[in-house]
Amino acid sequence: MSPAKPVGPVGPVGPVSPGSPLSSGSPVRPVGPVKAVLFDRDGTLVHDVPYNGDPERVRPVEGAREAVALLRARDIRVGVVTNQSGVARGLISGTDVRRVNRRIDDLLGPFDVWAICPHGPDDGCHCRKPQPGLVLWAAGRVCTDPADCVVVGDIGADTEAAARAGAHGILVPNARTRPEETEAAAHTAPDLLTAVRSLLDDPAPDGPAPDGPALDGPAPDGPAPDGPAPDGPAPDGPAPDAPHDGGACSGQRPATTAPAPSGGAPDPCRRPS
Repeated sequence: MSPAKPVGPVGPVGPVSPGSPLSSGSPVRPVGPVKAVLFDRDGTLVHDVPYNGDPERVRPVEGAREAVALLRARDIRVGVVTNQSGVARGLISGTDVRRVNRRIDDLLGPFDVWAICPHGPDDGCHCRKPQPGLVLWAAGRVCTDPADCVVVGDIGADTEAAARAGAHGILVPNARTRPEETEAAAHTAPDLLTAVRSLLDDPAPDGPAPDGPALDGPAPDGPAPDGPAPDGPAPDGPAPDAPHDGGACSGQRPATTAPAPSGGAPDPCRRPS
């Protein structure tokens, strides 16, 4: 597999050159190659069906299969970070979420890590986006520094969670994205496939121009964090509805999708004691 291109000064979606449709005009800092891409689930990877507990209603967005396949072909780890407050609201069960996730894994995966927050907006947890817990935990499970991760989502909470975790964010707006979220985003892309190609096709600052297609999206990244990120390490324990995780820090992908525990899985918000 060909490695991902190393990058120099970058924005949240890779190296940004003057005049690029993804450039933001804001200062950027150098980071290493993108090592992991973490996707929001509903509205980003699959069409949003509110509080969906039925695997038969899962429909990937256009370009999702190709986008994930492109990353895996470059040996870039892929994961999902998703709020599922329907569990806390009593509208769906953890089993429902696991069944839907397995269907997505069958259609688009396998993903290296799933991180799910089952809490409600008022539960005060550290994992629900825009808090950084899901991003930190998922990055840890694939043994990747958050600074080498990109979070792709469709609302401001996704890119804000990325910023709070020290990762990079790219917004792919859709019908439920509020105008102010798009306005606040430092970098956006018109669709999922364009967002992923922007990570792979941009040239390194001192390297030759790529042969791939040019980017064609407007400028993502969420608003600056308005509260402190939780201190201490990322939450431990598997996400409660994870079909599988990234395994030990061996740099190897999981060979198969292991079944999720039948119940009572640890809370991803729990900090190490």
